[in-house]
Amino acid sequence: MTVQLSPELEALVRQDVERGPYRSVDDFVEQAVKELHDREQWLADHRDEIRAKIEEGWASAERGELIDSEQLKREMKGMKADWLAERKGA
Repeated sequence: MTVQLSPELEALVRQDVERGPYRSVDDFVEQAVKELHDREQWLADHRDEIRAKIEEGWASAERGELIDSEQLKREMKGMKADWLAERKGA
């Protein structure tokens, strides 16, 4: 298979190969494709769950149950702290 990249993308790939743990452009592209595939597979596997969450959020917004950005930032910061603590303990 032959893949054509724009000069800008080719420069990005070469830059990442030079500074990263990749042995070659092929190694980099293989890893990138695997990661993209895994992400796409996760999205496909969780499509119904994601759709339900979006619908839940939309319905909440329609009812006027919104939170301000500062509250959201606090909640996200707390969730991140909990997540990091779980990872550290594992």
